[in-house]
Amino acid sequence: MTTLNPEMSATINSTSHEHHHMPPRGMMRWLKTTNHKDIGTLYLWFSFIMFLIGGCMAMLIRVELFEPGKVILDPNLFNQMTTVHGLIMVFGAVMPAFTGLANWLIPLMIGAPDMALPRMNNWSFWILPFAFSILLSTLFMPGGGPNFGWTFYAPLSTHYSSDSTALFVFSIHIMGISSIMGAMNVIVTIFNLRAPGMKWMNLPLFVWTWLITAFLLIAVMPVLAGVVTMVLTDKFFGTSFFDAAGGGDPVMFQHIFWFFGHPEVYIMILPAFGIISSIIPAFSRKKLFGYSSMVYATVSIAVLSFIVWGHHMFTTGMPLFSELFFMYCTMIIAVPTGVKVFNWVATMWRGSLSFEPPMLFAIAFVILFTIGGFSGLMLAITPADFQYHNTYFVVAHFHYVLVTGAVFAIMAAAYYWLPKWTGHMYSFKLANWHFWCSVISVNVLFFPMHFLGLAGMPRRIPDYALQFANLNKIVSLGGFAFGLSQLLFFALVIKCIRGGESAPAKPWDGAEGLEWTLPSPPPYHSFTTPPEVE
Repeated sequence: MTTLNPEMSATINSTSHEHHHMPPRGMMRWLKTTNHKDIGTLYLWFSFIMFLIGGCMAMLIRVELFEPGKVILDPNLFNQMTTVHGLIMVFGAVMPAFTGLANWLIPLMIGAPDMALPRMNNWSFWILPFAFSILLSTLFMPGGGPNFGWTFYAPLSTHYSSDSTALFVFSIHIMGISSIMGAMNVIVTIFNLRAPGMKWMNLPLFVWTWLITAFLLIAVMPVLAGVVTMVLTDKFFGTSFFDAAGGGDPVMFQHIFWFFGHPEVYIMILPAFGIISSIIPAFSRKKLFGYSSMVYATVSIAVLSFIVWGHHMFTTGMPLFSELFFMYCTMIIAVPTGVKVFNWVATMWRGSLSFEPPMLFAIAFVILFTIGGFSGLMLAITPADFQYHNTYFVVAHFHYVLVTGAVFAIMAAAYYWLPKWTGHMYSFKLANWHFWCSVISVNVLFFPMHFLGLAGMPRRIPDYALQFANLNKIVSLGGFAFGLSQLLFFALVIKCIRGGESAPAKPWDGAEGLEWTLPSPPPYHSFTTPPEVE
């Protein structure tokens, strides 16, 4: 222990009550905060707001598709809804939610006092609301917002779009900058602020999955920045990157976009794997089966994700060798994913299971994500993909991966860690209602889409043949039910924050035999105290 000299203590006492030394209050506290928990909370609330906005757009899409012919949206507005719904759900709902969880949990799991770059952490969040305000504002401009699909293929985005494309590109750049800063922060934190003695193979799997995700983000976000800049210059500055008339190639757009887009899909699911790998062992009262194989599987998924982008492009006229290469690579990536599913099931096998809300969502994740994986394997087969391409089968596939995968994992995480975050236990009755309403309605929503796709219904079209009418009615009713179910979640969270039964130190009472991180880190070390004064 060290003592302050009298002059220093007098100075501190005289200034401690001045205004500029007082902690900021209200809104200013949230604007200025560098606390990882506050920033994590901001990310989570922002992502939930975006989830609801994107969900409202999905509801409009399903109202339009409730029956054939025009219902409420003209075709141009329908295309804007599908485009902005996709962009908001990917960049505004799923990715910020995982970043919020990383901010909250990684320092606690590795014994760090905070994230390594706290001011940059604050900045990386606060540019996001501006990015999405710009994107949403385009919907109210002359000519409308982006109407070319969330993949913004050329020449739709370069020749047949409105002038709001410039703002769309600007908002994508801001989102990318935010993602890169968040990823840098995660990498520096995990490398430099681990508690002494915490070796790499002691890291909780959530930390591992986020570390690998962060490297993926840094690798692919500049690719997205490059391709949207090329779209911008093609549209406004007379270049011909994707214009065949000027010597460019529209198919090159797809190569560049999907070189970003396929690792992006894994950016949205790898942190979910980490969450599920934390929850299933806790409610099985067992250590995770095959910890090291889970780490290696995650790394191999990340590496393989860079060499499978061509499976989105089988119908563009590739050479046979390329089609076979991308087909086999896509099938191989199913192997490490299968290892993970096997390990989760093996962890539950002969465990002392209990079925609290986090475990219910985790089990639903394993089952429904696997369905999405199987339909992905079908899409990997080149001749089959010729039939499935651009049909509702593809929509069903990626929504099983991203809704019952990523979104269900985020909900599982919220239910698992909410008592730690708020200090209160939530209503299990309300949580169970939310789970069963969600899991039933999500299957009514997305499972019939497989049959619509196999029967030949194209995606992104506001009208359809009469033969698809009955299944579309069922799908739309499932969509409305799923959307309304999320209001239960909103009510539960607000109720939990405002009060209720106090959460015990170990809220899952027995399910936390391994503590709430796995494995538990060595004793916390204060990084803020210089060694010479200890």
